Amino acid sequence: MTAFPDITPEIRAAAPGLRGRLLANPSLADLTWFRVGGPAQVLFTPADEEDLAHLLEALDPELPVTVIGLGSNLIVRDGGIPGITIRLGGKAFGSVAIDGETLRAGAAVPDMRVAKSAAEASLAGLAFFRGIPGSIGGALRMNAGAHGGETTDVLVEARGIDRTGALRRFTHAEMGFTYRHSEAPEDVIFTSALFRGRPGDRQDIEAEMDRVTAAREAAQPIRERTGGSTFKNPPGGKAWQLVDAAGCRGLTMGGAQVSEMHCNFLINRNGATAADIEGLGEEVRRRVRETSGVELHWEIKRIGLNAAA
Repeated sequence: MTAFPDITPEIRAAAPGLRGRLLANPSLADLTWFRVGGPAQVLFTPADEEDLAHLLEALDPELPVTVIGLGSNLIVRDGGIPGITIRLGGKAFGSVAIDGETLRAGAAVPDMRVAKSAAEASLAGLAFFRGIPGSIGGALRMNAGAHGGETTDVLVEARGIDRTGALRRFTHAEMGFTYRHSEAPEDVIFTSALFRGRPGDRQDIEAEMDRVTAAREAAQPIRERTGGSTFKNPPGGKAWQLVDAAGCRGLTMGGAQVSEMHCNFLINRNGATAADIEGLGEEVRRRVRETSGVELHWEIKRIGLNAAA
């Protein structure tokens, strides 16, 4: 694994008040569900919102900034990520608070925990988060959804820090949600979200969550090294049906495989590289385009550099 130049001394000099953890060249493979990928030139875990703002305000505007969450819907390429990679965690970004019919969650809170917390408070409308294997930050960025519900259905307000270190708040309308997409500025790092549910019966909500769980376990390869749904559903269709019709179920490339259980999932079956997984996805896209004329679009985010030849 090729290392990047260590720029942590320069960052600490520019932002001497940093309280979070700053690491040079850590491997990111262990932070992604695919278990692939190269290093981050710098990985920063801020102590809290103020610490994050301090860093962003002090950084050279030309230094690339990348944000990762739980790594569930992500391919980090084998050459790693230049610049600074930010990963939120800890109590400051991982708490949930409920007040009446509203729930506030930090951006690092797993979606599944939001569903569970809402159920414990007899708050209906958020059970769909049980079927999303990511965190709230990612849900805000891509309007994550599952089993008939989407983030747009329940969001009141999102909060974040922009590239200049300024605190930003976005109403539901300002998020500009569409299918698996948000119009929020790309430079904003979401730190928390406020959701609204409705009064419900705890047993009914938990039963709904159980149905979501059972449906996932029956239809998706959740115990494999995978990244969730690979491609967005095209208008009026299902990505998996197009992949299946193109003869790609079980297709392999290096150590990567199209899941035989659900063919809109790619799997790290046998020591795959990021290049194997992304290359397999591109081959699937090519075959679907050739057989159906439909252009599939990636739902999985792909970041970083390809490995040097």
